[in-house]
Amino acid sequence: MAHMADIRNGMIIDFRGELYEVVEFLHVKPGKGPAFMRTKLKNVLTGKVLENTFRDSDTFDEVRIERTKMEYLYRESNFLILMDLETYEQHHVDQALLGEREKLMTENMEVMVMRGPDGAILGVDLPVTVIQTIAECEPNVKGNTASGGGKTAYTETGLRITVPFFVEAGEKVKIDSRTSEYIERAN
Repeated sequence: MAHMADIRNGMIIDFRGELYEVVEFLHVKPGKGPAFMRTKLKNVLTGKVLENTFRDSDTFDEVRIERTKMEYLYRESNFLILMDLETYEQHHVDQALLGEREKLMTENMEVMVMRGPDGAILGVDLPVTVIQTIAECEPNVKGNTASGGGKTAYTETGLRITVPFFVEAGEKVKIDSRTSEYIERAN
């Protein structure tokens, strides 16, 4: 059982029957009355952020999450096949767990997998940046590079992004996996 004073960033807690990660916390000691803790909690499964205030009398369970490095091998119907890099054991992960972020994954990509106390896979963390090849985009028209803006492009995995006018089909680009936005051309 954990108390208000035990809260720290990155901690996973069982709160209202769901698993939340503490993203941010602030200890507040008002001039009058007892101290309390303002927190931002991120749901481990859905990614939804929730703000909550903990009092000194509040208790909750801390959950130990194991993070394992795995390699994404391929997709098989609605499952993603991941391989543990230490044991070479293969795991089937439901595609719904990643949602649209699955389009950021390419074969042989290393990802960080979060596992609960029972060994079940709770989530998959992608690298901050991913490199993908542009499969389809509008052709470049001379003179477009002077103005800002961009054009719509589709990557090899079907991800739709906005890229600058100078990017052509077949080029590799760096994408921010948190926002799915173009960063720069990759070498």
